[in-house]
Amino acid sequence: MSDSIVFGAAGFLGRAAVAHLLEQGHSVTAALRQGSEERLIGWLRKRGVDLDELEMVACDVTAPDLGLPAGFDPSGIRDVYNCAARFAFGLAPEDAYAVNVTGALRVLDWAAALPGLRRVVHITGYRITVEESDEQHYERGAYGASKFESDPLLRRRAAELGVALTIANPSSVIGPGQYVGLASVVEELWHGRLAAIPGGRDTFVPIVDLGYFTDFLIGLPTLPDTAGRSYTVLDPRTPVLPKLIRLLATHLGVRAPRFSIPVGVVARLPRALTGADPESLTFIADDRYDTSAADAVARRLGLTMPPTEATVLAWADHLVASRFGAVEADPSAGFTDRVWVSGEREDPAYVLVHGLPLDGESWNEVRAELDAPSLVLDLPGLGRSAPGDIDAVLPGLPSVRTRPVLVGHSLGCGPVLRYAAAHPERISGVVLVSPAFLQPRSGMLLRSPLAAAALRRISAAALAKQLGVPESDALANAAWGLRRPGGAVRTIAALRRASAPDRRGELRALLDKIEVPVRIIAGSTDPVTVATARDSISIEGAGHYPQLTHPARLAAELARVSAVAARG
Repeated sequence: MSDSIVFGAAGFLGRAAVAHLLEQGHSVTAALRQGSEERLIGWLRKRGVDLDELEMVACDVTAPDLGLPAGFDPSGIRDVYNCAARFAFGLAPEDAYAVNVTGALRVLDWAAALPGLRRVVHITGYRITVEESDEQHYERGAYGASKFESDPLLRRRAAELGVALTIANPSSVIGPGQYVGLASVVEELWHGRLAAIPGGRDTFVPIVDLGYFTDFLIGLPTLPDTAGRSYTVLDPRTPVLPKLIRLLATHLGVRAPRFSIPVGVVARLPRALTGADPESLTFIADDRYDTSAADAVARRLGLTMPPTEATVLAWADHLVASRFGAVEADPSAGFTDRVWVSGEREDPAYVLVHGLPLDGESWNEVRAELDAPSLVLDLPGLGRSAPGDIDAVLPGLPSVRTRPVLVGHSLGCGPVLRYAAAHPERISGVVLVSPAFLQPRSGMLLRSPLAAAALRRISAAALAKQLGVPESDALANAAWGLRRPGGAVRTIAALRRASAPDRRGELRALLDKIEVPVRIIAGSTDPVTVATARDSISIEGAGHYPQLTHPARLAAELARVSAVAARG
């Protein structure tokens, strides 16, 4: 029998509350919309949460009886967490009201009948402290209006029913899975579409870390004197919006807007021009907020707010890794000195460097076949990495304690050879996959002035056809990267530099000087045409991209090189 229930348990805040409660030894009922059970279970399992004390029930907070199953026994529940809400801009007023007002009141009424109820914890929002009024303006945005309307109604109903209610008013809660609100600003910045910073130099859009807020939330019932109170929870150290955007731009390797534009001006401009939802503008203000009560509670709970900058930048990494919610994020991926890396950063057995027009994700299927950890990167200016010197990327990687096998594909063979020549003591071997400098000059990509424009518009399917490989998530990510500002131009420029006769000759000469073992791997339909004294093999049926067409075979060859290197 559960001691806690979380409504909206499959949502961003709800699932975090479920996880933290379970990790603290509680028995939990997750009340969620029918059909979202597997989504919650999958999310919890990926995080290693023990599910023995979890019960799931279908729920609809807009229904008079909450849509709970007839046989559900809530008699052991002490704490009720209402994380069910419609959080989005542009909601229809009736949809927002049904969940955020009617649904919230129905959860409270249901909780009042529990025999052992200790606390009901509800979530509103930090703007309630400056915008509370008797009249709610749904024309300015249904989400904010509905949340603000529910706040005084819940307080009054709780007093009438004698229910111990605590309301938490967080600012923008950021963490893995949050793609609403400030995330849209980061996305516009990433794609080069944020022409100006909305607001002024003192505009304050505060954040709060997901883990910190969740622990604050579930800790409230343990403190009796928090009943009947409201707490504004945010990180007061959040930089003002212009500084926050510059911090993000530096980390992401993109340009920050040079100018600000007052919110009033943005509101009067056509939405087609600004891309801003009118409701989002209500959160862009210069107001400051009193968090002293929440800070005192946090100290009593033993909570310490994590470093602001690290929280923001880790979230930015997650946004990019997930393509702003389009795919499942790789939790190991992120920026290191403006270079995008993924995998084992200290003890890799392999370091894998991609070629054109791909990025580090082109190695995903090979990595899945390898029996040892690997580290991949996006070359500077390509994929997700910031512009920079391609040949200088490897010395700038995080400290690697092992002596990995260094693997380069096509264009990636250049930086691999240069690093191997300069630091033979730090690697155990080199593998060159489809080394373009030992093959005929490629005609794969257009060399006309329209080449970059064509690449910017290319789809994953068209890219697969152009490369002669199956369509895959890796190609979808590569196409996404080519659409970044300057991505296609830099790809064409890198191809032209790599194709230059003097560059090809330089790499051929460098190959002869490498002191560690070298193996060359090429596809049988795209063979090496320049003879070398180095060990080489051919993968039957493969072309220029064996990592995409024959990943298992390529992984096996890499493992053989690693095994030979390990024997000395």
